[in-house]
Amino acid sequence: MAKLKTGRHTGAQKTARQAIRRHAHNQVVRKKIRSLAKALSQAVASKNAAKVSELSLELQSAWDKAAKSNVIHWKNAARKKSRLSKRVAAALKSPASGAASTPASTEPAPPAA
Repeated sequence: MAKLKTGRHTGAQKTARQAIRRHAHNQVVRKKIRSLAKALSQAVASKNAAKVSELSLELQSAWDKAAKSNVIHWKNAARKKSRLSKRVAAALKSPASGAASTPASTEPAPPAA
């Protein structure tokens, strides 16, 4: 077999170029997810319900897209979305309930005699 003019490992060189491009794209996607998560944490801390619900949808979409393109594992995205929805539900519930979330109110009512 005759040796190619371009060398034997052109495929390896192309794969290395593709890996560099993919790494750069994956870093952009991960950075977007991290910035959205940080913004959501700040919105939860400030108890801004409208901003929390808007950012949670946007963050869930970003996780789904990252999982779809194999930037992150799909089970990783599912786990983070589950934890996010629990945190958002607690954040949206706590301002409305007010004093009803005290430990005394979580005890069962005494049986009626």
